[in-house]
Amino acid sequence: MRNLTFNIPDNVDLDDRELAMLVATRLYERSKLSLGQAAEIAGLTKRAFTELLGKYNVSVFNYPVTDLARDVKNA
Repeated sequence: MRNLTFNIPDNVDLDDRELAMLVATRLYERSKLSLGQAAEIAGLTKRAFTELLGKYNVSVFNYPVTDLARDVKNA
C-alpha cells in the first residue's frame, strides 16, 4: 500500500479520521476499493465501515448498473 501526504487548510473542520473516511467511502463508491480495503483505509472493521456508509450516502451494495442489466437479461 502506498502512502500519500497532503496539506489540508486549517479552516477545514475535519479530523484525520473523518478525512480518511471520506476518501475511503468515495473510492469504495467508485469501485476503486473493495469493502475490506476501504475499511482498512478508514481504520475500521468491515462491519463498522458498512454501518457508517449510509451516513456518507453510499450504498453497501456496490453493484454496477451495467452488471445488473446483464444479469436481468441472462435470467
